[in-house]
Amino acid sequence: MAAAESSFDIVSRVDMMELKNAVSQAEKELSNRYDLKSTKAEIQFEKDELTLVADDDFVMDQLESIIFSKLLKRGIDARQISWTKREPAAGITIKQKLELKVGIPQDKAKALTKQIRDAIKVNAQIQGDEVRVSSKSRDDLQKAITFVKGLELDYPVDFVNYR
Repeated sequence: MAAAESSFDIVSRVDMMELKNAVSQAEKELSNRYDLKSTKAEIQFEKDELTLVADDDFVMDQLESIIFSKLLKRGIDARQISWTKREPAAGITIKQKLELKVGIPQDKAKALTKQIRDAIKVNAQIQGDEVRVSSKSRDDLQKAITFVKGLELDYPVDFVNYR
């Protein structure tokens, strides 16, 4: 990178603190819900994956609704949430995983860099699951941010490391 070049990174990530807050709020609501008191409903949280366990489909629907609303309230974008198929679990319970999509997939990053380079004279390259945009002109970088914000992407983006 030349001495006079400025850059920023385009990322797609989940704020883990907000995720933990959402899960604890959902667990609190779960423990206070009268209609779910005598069920085996629970939320298991490990790393970047949530597992919901319930007695049946009705309870699972309730659990899904609780966790989904808490995630949205804490600012986690619905496009980052992916539900797996429900499957039988221990005893007579069912489980379902909620996976969080983190990072920009390679094929989508390629398309994004091409769109940015076609619209504005900046350098855009893929770095892992992020996209770095650099230019000598800070005005061009601002235009690139505005351009990306205006795109209809199927994943949320954030702009970090502006320097």
